Amino acid sequence: MTTATIELPPKLLPVFTGEARYRGAYGGRGSGKTRSFALMTAIHGYRCGMAGKSGQILSAREFMNALDESSLEEIKSAIVSVPFLSEYYEVGEKFIRSKDGRIKYTFSGLRHNLDSIKSKARILLCWVDEAEPVSDTAWGKLAPTIREHESEIWVTWNPERKNSATHKRFRDSSPERSKIVRLNWQDNPFFPEVLEDERQEDMKKRPDQYAHIWEGDFVTTMEGAYYASSINTARNENRIGRVSVDPLMTKRAVWDIGGTGSKADACAIWIVQYIGREIRFLDYYEAVGQPLSTHVSWLRSNGYEDSLCVLPHDGVTHDRVHDVTYESELRKAGFSVQVVKNQGKGAAMQRVNAARKLFPSMWFSEKCQAGLDALGWYHEKKDEKRDIGLGPNHDWSSHGADAFGLVAVAYEPPSSTEINVGWDAPPSY
Repeated sequence: MTTATIELPPKLLPVFTGEARYRGAYGGRGSGKTRSFALMTAIHGYRCGMAGKSGQILSAREFMNALDESSLEEIKSAIVSVPFLSEYYEVGEKFIRSKDGRIKYTFSGLRHNLDSIKSKARILLCWVDEAEPVSDTAWGKLAPTIREHESEIWVTWNPERKNSATHKRFRDSSPERSKIVRLNWQDNPFFPEVLEDERQEDMKKRPDQYAHIWEGDFVTTMEGAYYASSINTARNENRIGRVSVDPLMTKRAVWDIGGTGSKADACAIWIVQYIGREIRFLDYYEAVGQPLSTHVSWLRSNGYEDSLCVLPHDGVTHDRVHDVTYESELRKAGFSVQVVKNQGKGAAMQRVNAARKLFPSMWFSEKCQAGLDALGWYHEKKDEKRDIGLGPNHDWSSHGADAFGLVAVAYEPPSSTEINVGWDAPPSY
């Protein structure tokens, strides 16, 4: 019997030892996880073929419009680096298949091809690389599609958000029969010197991004995000933590209005107080697809039933089915309501600029972390081909960011004749 030595980072040895339905690794750059999993897909196919099994190895990503966006080249490189794999597989420009005809690779994007994946025959293994953005809907449909006897699903990703579907499914509540580990550059004995130079460079020049890029931590501020620098400054100045409530001052619930149903935009609410020239953020709330009564219940159950509800201009727009508005219904529920007028063309950037200007006067409670996560992500949409900005990107972060911008738009600084009690001292901790 011929034997071969396969080199893997030691932390991956238990991942690929024994039976499992799910195998995976998450972490930062330089960990070797992608190269290792690419290699192990080829070994898995080899073992299946040698055992007389026939079928496909599906290499998938959330976004894949062409083969050059797939893991094809990574798998090719892994195969040619091992003699017995090179002997077993036929590797072409756009294909990989075993010479005995039993095993072939297919490549697919999940975002637009889930239904076609269902029709693929005999998927022995599905490896989802760069899995962070895969939606819960996609995971829910993919898992039952991989249904061959002893078939497996492998997952590799760089974490970004703790509320991503991938994090929740494979870290928060790992499925049964899973072997998933955290893998970073320190765990890779083959970590190349050229990457060490890059790591040191990021540590010195991009400290706000370092933990995410190299240590596999969540993104706290996305590079190029509108508020990235402001959030880092606030954190360094200890303006994020415990913030006191002034019982004599009005609490405001500042809204970005969502809708009902699974595909609706999220509803976001910041609870704030304007104390002289300070803006104190006390709490943050976000929910998707819930009726107005749910949002009102949250306000009441958290002690904000006396808040002034500040709504964007669409708060006076009538519901498409019922002859009601958010303004009218909140007034019926006993809330005072203020509607901010339509800012017209370019309203989103007007909110961004207003909030940036006021950010040095803002203090954030620890209850606002989910909102700060949204602000740290909120960024400009780019036309990569023309290298131009297209304005704020409308994604999961935009709802909290829009409500945040409205806080700044609705703020009116005290006049010079007003007594500014406590301005020289920060909120008590």
